[in-house]
Amino acid sequence: MSELTLTFRTFRSTDVESLVKHADNRNIWRNLKDRFPHPYTVEDAETWIGMNHLVLGPPVNFAVDLDGQVVGGVGLELGDDVTAKTAQVGYWIAEPYWGRGFATRAVSFISEYAMETFTLERLEALVFDWNAASGRVLEKAGYTQEARLRHAVWKDGRLADFLMYARLR
Repeated sequence: MSELTLTFRTFRSTDVESLVKHADNRNIWRNLKDRFPHPYTVEDAETWIGMNHLVLGPPVNFAVDLDGQVVGGVGLELGDDVTAKTAQVGYWIAEPYWGRGFATRAVSFISEYAMETFTLERLEALVFDWNAASGRVLEKAGYTQEARLRHAVWKDGRLADFLMYARLR
């Protein structure tokens, strides 16, 4: 069996089908902010891809590509004003690929890219308290849990805590 090739690249118009196939999953949605839609439709994929093609300057969102198929996403939300030296990191991996190190590789990629490309001093990631696996991903990528933001989030009909992880330059 040949080794699968995992790469990180910008989204393409040809990614719609694989993006919908892998993003339309309740188990992924429940671990992301509500702006990530569920169900995830062709229109959602087209909108996301189109939005990313309009970015001026260096890209901030990348497809997690496994042999030509989008099996996840990873990106940055750059801060502004007094948080201009900080960015939030977000990521997701298609459920069939959980537990294979893809998320850790994606977070490591985006973290290195962010520090090399932008004038950042801090990267942050927020994790729902029920998602221990995501916390382990961040720790493997060099992040430290800094805080528990109690009752900071309402998701999927329940009140929960956010765990804040950070990595400094």
